[in-house]
Amino acid sequence: MLYKIKFLVKLVGIFIVVVNSFTPTLVSAFANAEEMRLFRLVNEYRVRNGLPEIPFSRSLTFVAQMHVRDLNSHPPDGDCNMHSWSSNGSWSSCCYTLDHARAQCMWNKPRELTSYPGNGYECVLGGLGQYQANAASAFEGWKRSHPHNAVLLNKGIWSKIHWRALGVGIYKNYASLWFGEEADPVP
Repeated sequence: MLYKIKFLVKLVGIFIVVVNSFTPTLVSAFANAEEMRLFRLVNEYRVRNGLPEIPFSRSLTFVAQMHVRDLNSHPPDGDCNMHSWSSNGSWSSCCYTLDHARAQCMWNKPRELTSYPGNGYECVLGGLGQYQANAASAFEGWKRSHPHNAVLLNKGIWSKIHWRALGVGIYKNYASLWFGEEADPVP
């Protein structure tokens, strides 16, 4: 019996079944090949700029994967930007606006969805239509965007931050990076 419980715990640690308003979706707590390509691009860029690599985070990857799926199924509208979360999942919804007045709703997502102990900070890119997210296009987009590049390279308001966790998610029209200051407790 103890063996069966240990097996189930390991199985749950590897795959998490997420049910949204449409259909059950199997979301891996691990990154797929394209997501790992994005993870490597970010760390290679940091090393070329004299910064340390950021460790991979299963928890933040789960958050990133959930968010890109939510964005594809329920794109934000009106004043809500891509850091917003719909009300169609096992999370609290939030409308993230350009004035950052509701930034806490994004920062809390890792603690809300996982055992990650700290805030999460997201870079997200995408949209509807013909765009299909991939590692190279997302990474280049963030490099060209001054605010996002500052997060990647710890510049400006991010200069005193030491990233200890990085999660990645790519799905259809969206790509997402989640950064955290605390190490991920999930091995």
